[in-house]
Amino acid sequence: MNETIKTLVSRRSCRKFIPGKMPSESDLNEILKAGIYAPSGMGRQPVKIIVITNKELRDKISCENGKIMGLKEGVDPFYGAPVIMAVIADKSSSTYIYDGSLVIGNLLNAAESLGLGSIWIHRAKEEFEGDIGKNILKDLGIEGSWEGIGHVALGYADEGGTGTPAERKDNIHWIK
Repeated sequence: MNETIKTLVSRRSCRKFIPGKMPSESDLNEILKAGIYAPSGMGRQPVKIIVITNKELRDKISCENGKIMGLKEGVDPFYGAPVIMAVIADKSSSTYIYDGSLVIGNLLNAAESLGLGSIWIHRAKEEFEGDIGKNILKDLGIEGSWEGIGHVALGYADEGGTGTPAERKDNIHWIK
């Protein structure tokens, strides 16, 4: 099996990260490169990635995400990951949700290929509809009609994933 297929088949969501162990900027840049080269409808590339490594802002977003989810205060929906990549997409593109999802998939698989743990976390839509997201966009000078698609939380895994599942042959149907 080639390395790309091996990464795609073996990647699992990480739900426990080594506290405070930040991935290198070089690794983050490689992951981001994979994200921005994801395919998009008609090559429009209507997606932006907001990388949050600032602990104070990261914790603020975690708190907001937990509130949206209905978690008890102090529970981290990002599982202690030191890096949050928020993926947003321009709603004026008819394929924005799909395009943003492909970016997230590339980010997750690139992280795996570099030995980092990652997980897709939802509720970015609600965050970027609220004050915290609007303020982030304003501070970054991002104008227009943007929607949060999801987050990639990443860092060094503190424990292994769930292992490779059994083959999923029932999920494939051929018409020849």
